Amino acid sequence: MIGFRYEAWDEDLARKLSAFTTLLALFHHLLLQRNGDVEEALRMMRRLQELGYIDAKADLDEFARSLQESKIVSLQKGIPRLTARGERFVRREALNQIFTNLKKGAVGEHRTPHAGDGGERLPETRPWEFGDDLAGLDLQTTMHNTLRRTGADLTLAERDFELYESEHATSCATVLMVDVSHSMILYGEDRITPAKKVALALTELIRTRYPKDTLQVVLFGDDAMEVKPEELPYIGAGPFHTNTRAGLQLAQKLLARKKLPNRQIFMITDGKASAITENGRIYKNPFGMDPKIVAMTLEEAAHCRRNRIVITTFMLTDDPTLVAFVDKLTKVNRGRAFYSTPDDLGNAVFVDYLKNRRRKI
Repeated sequence: MIGFRYEAWDEDLARKLSAFTTLLALFHHLLLQRNGDVEEALRMMRRLQELGYIDAKADLDEFARSLQESKIVSLQKGIPRLTARGERFVRREALNQIFTNLKKGAVGEHRTPHAGDGGERLPETRPWEFGDDLAGLDLQTTMHNTLRRTGADLTLAERDFELYESEHATSCATVLMVDVSHSMILYGEDRITPAKKVALALTELIRTRYPKDTLQVVLFGDDAMEVKPEELPYIGAGPFHTNTRAGLQLAQKLLARKKLPNRQIFMITDGKASAITENGRIYKNPFGMDPKIVAMTLEEAAHCRRNRIVITTFMLTDDPTLVAFVDKLTKVNRGRAFYSTPDDLGNAVFVDYLKNRRRKI
């Protein structure tokens, strides 16, 4: 027999739990803003409390101790730092925040136009063709076709067979390119924190839900470099130009090592291509769209297309010059482009990653 246990509602406990959850979410955001600096994030929380943005009754010292007790933070030579568990917390919290904001029904298993292992039956049907597997036979429709053709005689013919349509989900290799040029923090606008949150959330999503998929993160500024998932909380924008070409080149090298049937590049940027690398030296031009830089960047996008690598660009600005450049890059690559605000960036990336892309077989 199943029983239910009822207890009195503890309003004080509920309030404390709610307050702790709110503080934890704020700590997570500030931690990403301060590039993983725990001490600085806690200092900013105290400052916000002094300014009245955090309830004066909130015990921030107790909150800091709870982070240590939860092993999210540990003292190393007297300085609070994230533990391995803390780094996992940062990834999980980023994923939870983005999924919470996604519209209902917008997520699901991601589909691709290439067949892979396993399949899912669809309600639509089609006539059987030579070589088709009869495991997907729609018996009811098949018998109906026979009766309609012969009347009462149930003699099956090849043209009577009807199969359910099906689709295949397959593994995907993704490189996420994150712009770390100076424009990502220019004029007081914080675009790098939402970009980091997306990178962290995608990493956690793939590790927990799509383990056969792969995700690698490339930062591009004056040059391009790969970073490990464990390094993501600590990255930040710098006094760099935007070497989009170097990012695409490194992304292609990383994807060339993957034997998965589907390979793609997600690029988060808010700046025009303003640098390229030639003969080991960086050629920069921050003013306008340098024809040489643009041409060589577009050439790299075309190279991605020839290698069947789709580039999806998420733009964090509606600057007409950048829009025109990304439009050319998208046409050359035959990829996709999305306009997004920093607040909505996670939704745009995740919906595109998880949306149904079906191929009937």
